[in-house]
Amino acid sequence: MAKKLQAIRGMNDILPNETPHWQHLESILQNLMASYGYQEVRSPILESTELFVRTIGEVTDIVSKEMYTFEDRNGDSLTLRPEGTASCVRLGLEHGLLHNQTQRLWYMGPMFRHERPQKGRYRQFHQFGIEVFGLPGPDIDIEVLLLAARLWRLLGIENKVRLEINTLGTSACRARYREALVAYLQDNISQLDEDSQKRLTTNPLRILDSKNPALKDLILGAPKLLDYLDDNAREHFSRLKAMLDGLGIKYIVNPNLVRGLDYYCHTVFEWVTDELGAQGAICAGGHYDNLVAELGGQSTPAIGFAIGLERLLALVSENWKLEAAPHVYLLMLGEDAEVSGFELAEELRDAIPTLRLLTNCNGGDFAKQMKRADKSGAKLALVLDKATVVVKYLRQNKPEETLKRADLVNFLNEECLA
Repeated sequence: MAKKLQAIRGMNDILPNETPHWQHLESILQNLMASYGYQEVRSPILESTELFVRTIGEVTDIVSKEMYTFEDRNGDSLTLRPEGTASCVRLGLEHGLLHNQTQRLWYMGPMFRHERPQKGRYRQFHQFGIEVFGLPGPDIDIEVLLLAARLWRLLGIENKVRLEINTLGTSACRARYREALVAYLQDNISQLDEDSQKRLTTNPLRILDSKNPALKDLILGAPKLLDYLDDNAREHFSRLKAMLDGLGIKYIVNPNLVRGLDYYCHTVFEWVTDELGAQGAICAGGHYDNLVAELGGQSTPAIGFAIGLERLLALVSENWKLEAAPHVYLLMLGEDAEVSGFELAEELRDAIPTLRLLTNCNGGDFAKQMKRADKSGAKLALVLDKATVVVKYLRQNKPEETLKRADLVNFLNEECLA
């Protein structure tokens, strides 16, 4: 017996009853980006493996354990993109968008990581992100945070999320802090778990982000990066907090909020919820002023964030009552009615572009077609009879009506779209 073909574990189909929620969220995001003047970019899902090794870091879990990497027929190593920032920077450099320019860009699409599938976290997942180049901040930091805050309001979840911020300072600040942190952790190495002991030599700042409860007291006692800021970094962070206070945006300074890669600097932030389990971040971002230079470009200030759409939909979709069923089901009784029926359907779609109209196909007598109309979920059934149309109400206890074809557009606008 042939093996039953199924989707790959952690790579999920999106079915007809789910796609309206995706379309609604995507529409909100597209309109939001237009209102802030951001422009969309679309990059390939396949990139050179070297791009992610150089940007994410060879010793990170993403590169060493989670990437989908293979050699193509030419022997080139290719990777399904695990995140969007690297591709966006590569795109900007390749097409000359970044040098001495300001760019506000956004993207949306599938990403891939081979990790343990769980609710809201899949091996193929969808990510929305923004990337801004050429603006040092902190004013652009505020714009990015205001944009995210507006999204939560549009989605009705502003009371379900909180903003946590921190600063990583400049490269010089981080270098001094890293020395102090490593010395502290070395003195307490017996308390570190296996993952943290590995990170001690490769990525020590990530230890501060450990979710292991046994390390909580050790992390709380670690040196604080805020104590190692230089004047430039301290002023940047102070201005950011002053503007957030002035705008009434609530936030928490989380000194253990870090990014393990050296190209990050200054502001880092996460929007966090308590409604999605232990890993509650739904939006994470920060400055990465050194990344463009690391990929061969000129030194360019940059900031961005990314949102996992599956996790975001888990927060909002249960509250959405979206109409996906057709407004109208058009019956066509007999072969002679088919041509005039299709003509009428096209006329109505021309006149009312937002009308959802389903035509009967595959024949059938009146009773069978009415059964299909009812099953479709449509509000109305239309029965064409030469110059007139009989309207039958499928969801209301109202008597049928007979209309002239010329009156049908106004009637449907009032009944279905008002």
